[in-house]
Amino acid sequence: MASIRHEGGSMREVPFSELRLADFTESAPWRQVRSVHGQAHYSGSYASATTGGHVVYESRLELARLLLADFDPAVRGIFAQPCRLVARIGDRVRRHVPDFLLVMGSGTVRVVNVKPAVRLQDPKIAEALEWPGRLVERHGWEYEIWSGADRVLLENVRFLAAYRRPGIVPESDVEDAWQQVADGDPMAVAERRLAGDRPVHEARPPLMALLWSGRLTTDLSRPLSGESVLRRCA
Repeated sequence: MASIRHEGGSMREVPFSELRLADFTESAPWRQVRSVHGQAHYSGSYASATTGGHVVYESRLELARLLLADFDPAVRGIFAQPCRLVARIGDRVRRHVPDFLLVMGSGTVRVVNVKPAVRLQDPKIAEALEWPGRLVERHGWEYEIWSGADRVLLENVRFLAAYRRPGIVPESDVEDAWQQVADGDPMAVAERRLAGDRPVHEARPPLMALLWSGRLTTDLSRPLSGESVLRRCA
């Protein structure tokens, strides 16, 4: 059984075998996230470019996964704490609230649980995350247990996320940059071309906005620099 909260406080139960993506329309996170002085976990809400609204998280690791989902052009929707799962496993009734539900452009749904790798070594935690995965995959959805990503990649995506919101960089500047950047340009070359008589750093924001949107790509496994090679993708 899946229990789904909705805006306004109402709750609806759906047999998991009958659960559909449409059931999450206007849903609310299962738990109410609060920030309290001295709390052990780092929680908050993230302004998502993908959803156009705020998505809650309960740890820095969850925020990192959320950033990567927001940056991923294959992700079309993000729900935090989408539901509470209840199932009888053996002789026990088990309950679990997944961290995220991602709607992929391919049409599939991916349920994500975020947990530090060191905690997965605890057999109780590993087992607690295993049974939801079996349930999700039998339903035809994808299941992911995420424990982190390359540090440089995350730092690059965090930096680019500053340019995720429409209007942060004037659209006319973004389009002008798109017209002038050649496939294979090193970042420094593209910046000098765009800057003209201006300081070079003033030409950087439109390129960052294009990288966030995915119209330009570069190797994010290496720190962004003037040597980063830009590739056109749209």
